[in-house]
Amino acid sequence: MVRKIALLLGAAMLLAVPAFSKTIVIATDATWPPMEFVDANKEIIGFDADYVKAMAKEGGFEVEMKNVAWDGIFAGLAAGKYDAVCSSVTITDERKNGMDFSAPYFKVRQALVVAKTENAKTLEEMKGKTLGGQIGTTGYFAIKKVDGLTPKSYDEIGLAMEDLFNGRIDGVVCDDPVAAQYALQKAEYAAKLKIAAVLETGDENYGIAVQKGNAEVLGLINKGIEGVQKKGIDKELRKKWMGQ
Repeated sequence: MVRKIALLLGAAMLLAVPAFSKTIVIATDATWPPMEFVDANKEIIGFDADYVKAMAKEGGFEVEMKNVAWDGIFAGLAAGKYDAVCSSVTITDERKNGMDFSAPYFKVRQALVVAKTENAKTLEEMKGKTLGGQIGTTGYFAIKKVDGLTPKSYDEIGLAMEDLFNGRIDGVVCDDPVAAQYALQKAEYAAKLKIAAVLETGDENYGIAVQKGNAEVLGLINKGIEGVQKKGIDKELRKKWMGQ
């Protein structure tokens, strides 16, 4: 009888132990509104920031976000400085060679932003002109693929938009949510800039990058993404941050 009681108590204690909990540290380059940026209090906000919180809740883990400059963000992941990168990272075959990716969580296209006085509607029609993009992004790669364009790289997309606004370059190529943020929603920019075209750059999706072979973290993240998508939380966040 004593043994039976002990076994029952042991089982009750096991049930009382909380589910496995892990804090996943996620890096982001918070210079890419409305996806990830900082507010007046230097807090990381945006679609991705909210998505990560919802994903953590659905996946049953804690999360900590860390602001990291884009040019070193993947090197830091490889070195184990953090567990994952959620920073509007497009899943590409080249990137898959150095890191693993979660299930896709956001479909994106590239957009060309120009001055309202510009008549061009394609990259090819911009030949002979200088176009800016954030270094290491698919937007910058798209510029470099077109002969006759002069690509100019920037550490932050906001600096490229500022140069376009001030007439120092002729256009900017970046992800369409970011293009809309600058060209349509920022009042001073909207008066002078426009989205000339949404570019056909293939099937492009954001994924969360993890260190190669880190199946534990990848599994938790994918579980969280599945929960977010099943409940339609991603659609709510898109409406909140992009109005669509």
